[in-house]
Parts: sequence; C-alpha cells; structure tokens
Amino acid sequence: MRDILNDLEGGPVHNDEDPVKRAQRLTKPVMPKRFYKDVGVARSDDGWAIELDGKAIRTPGQRIIMLPTEAAAALVAEEFRAQQDVVNLATMPAYRLVNTAVDGVANDPQAVIEDIMRFASSDLVFYRADTPEKLVSLQSETWDPVLDWARATLGARFFLSEGVMHVEQPKESVAAVGFHLKRDANPFRLASLHVMTSIAGSALIALALEAGEFSFEEAWTAAHVDEDWNIDQWGEDEEAQARRAFRRRDMEAAHSLLQTRGSN
Repeated sequence: MRDILNDLEGGPVHNDEDPVKRAQRLTKPVMPKRFYKDVGVARSDDGWAIELDGKAIRTPGQRIIMLPTEAAAALVAEEFRAQQDVVNLATMPAYRLVNTAVDGVANDPQAVIEDIMRFASSDLVFYRADTPEKLVSLQSETWDPVLDWARATLGARFFLSEGVMHVEQPKESVAAVGFHLKRDANPFRLASLHVMTSIAGSALIALALEAGEFSFEEAWTAAHVDEDWNIDQWGEDEEAQARRAFRRRDMEAAHSLLQTRGSN
C-alpha cells in the first residue's frame, strides 16, 4: 500500500487483492479527450456529488463518488475544470485520492490503519545522524517538536537511534497511533493520512499536520530535512525536481482534502 498513488499496471481483479492496490490499479494513467463542458457539484441525501454535464462521476470501480462536504466536492470539481484538451490524471491528485478512498480504503480501513502504524514503528523522525554537527542540530530542531506533540497528544513515547540501525519501539506507543486513527476511520481521512505518511516517510509528521500542530510548509520541511541537506551539498537534477514537485502536489491535495472535512 506504500506509494499509494503510483501508477499501477492493469490486470484481473482478485477477491483477495489488497483493497487500496485494487483502487490504484483501477485508476489507470489514461488520458482521454475532455468529453464534458460543464462541471458542478450537487447535494443529495448521501452527500455531495461531482457532476459532468449533469451526470454524477463514478470511480473506476463504478461507484458514484459522494463526498461528505461541499468543499471536498469543490476541490475535485476544480481539478476537472482545469483539464484542457485531455483529462490527465497526473494533474488530478484529489480525484485520484478520492477514488482510492471509495474503491479501496472504504472496503478495508483496518488494512490502511495497520500500514500507517507500520510507518509509525520505524518513523523518519526516530533515525538521527551522528555527523555532521549542523545536520544533527537541524534534525533535532525540526523533529523534536514532532515527538513532543506525539508524547503530549497521543501519550506515545518513542526511542531514537543514530544512523539506520533499527530500533524497536514500545508496542503501547505504536498502539496509541492506531487508537488515534481508529477514533475516526473515515475512508477519506485514512486515505489522506496514508498519502501524507507515505510521502513524508513519517506517520507522526502526517498526524501532527492533520492536528494543526504545524503548517503545511513546516511539515514539508520536516519531511525533507535530510533530502534538503543533500541538495545543499550536492545540488539537484531536473528529474529529481520533477519527482519532488509531483510528491508535493499529492501531499498538498491530501492535506486540502483533510481540511475540507469540517467545511460544509
């Protein structure tokens, strides 16, 4: 389930297939011509739908997309409006995320919770450099507030390690992350958190961002301390820049979808 929005190859559907992977695979990177003129949102008893020329859109699994708030529907609708001659799914991160939530996460939210918990058991912020001193200081300055938040809000204490040597974390601390996730297992929330966690390499950064403890820019910076350090030392090529821009767009979409959940 990691790299939740990666393009996946098509193939037959198996009943025992991971639900998130199934949703990913169904969301193929096809680029059909834009076939609609008007994009709108419409309210019903089940939520808010996105309509193309008056018809509600469906997921690749043929489920009508119903979002819990008008703001969430508007977020997806705007991506459809922005399409020009073709419908390019690569430029529609919110739509892809919603498809994953409806076709995948809703079928098995526990699987997504467990995957986020696995990230929390080996979180980015646990593994610290021992040199150089400037990087050590930067990691502490950026990541220690994340651990402080986890301790104060989740009641979870974690151990740190120098280098990449795995350190076993307290089971009760990882369980605290799972409990926090289960308190609201809404598929749109879990799908968004999974994307943010996968991109950041950190469940704790994603959860602290959701809680409003950090701004998006602060969370993005925290997730890229090591990468930014290496860029400062060695530079960055165009391909790496493009990958990073794509990841940022996906993480921003996930964060935006989270923010719309309480906005009717």
